[in-house]
Amino acid sequence: MVANEVINAQQPVPPPGYNLLGQRLGRKGQETRERILVTALRLIEASCKDAPVTLSSVAREAAVGMTTLYLYFPNLGDLVLAVLTRVMDGADSAFVDRLRARWSDDALQVDTQGFLHAHYQFWRRHSRVLHLRNSFEDAGDARFLQYRNRVSLPLIELLILQMGGVAEQLNTPAGNCATVLLTGFERLAAITTNPIFHTNLRDIGTDRVQGYIDDLLNAEAELIALAVRHHRDAARTG
Repeated sequence: MVANEVINAQQPVPPPGYNLLGQRLGRKGQETRERILVTALRLIEASCKDAPVTLSSVAREAAVGMTTLYLYFPNLGDLVLAVLTRVMDGADSAFVDRLRARWSDDALQVDTQGFLHAHYQFWRRHSRVLHLRNSFEDAGDARFLQYRNRVSLPLIELLILQMGGVAEQLNTPAGNCATVLLTGFERLAAITTNPIFHTNLRDIGTDRVQGYIDDLLNAEAELIALAVRHHRDAARTG
């Protein structure tokens, strides 16, 4: 990131519907903000390690000046967080709804496989945004760490419910297990959508790489199914 892109880095993020000056966004302002978001998402999804997205590249492609862009997004992290929020709006229909519906005791592994593969496809579709999120987290950016916690908690609670537990009771065997399982399948998705992973396996062929990924997802699904069955049985007999 170049130097002129960290100006205003400490300024507060404007609330939804307002710019940095505290002015309510009219139709033109909303259109400008939307154009910046759409442009940023497109650039991030097309980016590579050798050509990272910057505020200046977004401003240039969105046809706005840097001063205008700063009115909506004081720094790159704020812009990425807004893009991430937009992407995660589609998570419910992509995979979370599969976790809301109770998994059948008779087809538990089939249901967990369906969930894991849907989660992986979401990651694959939005891998550059999600990996960029992880980069900000690894750098210790509190905004992204807090966002991850807000997004992860509902998933942990849904896993607890699948196990027959009480969603709000996190510090329980089911709650602890759900936290570990979430960490596992999130990490698996991050690894298998990393370009380095595919580069290291390119000699075996694209089809075989995808087959290997499917095997890993099915193995993870098996672990989740075993955990859910175990805790359901414990809840019934407890």
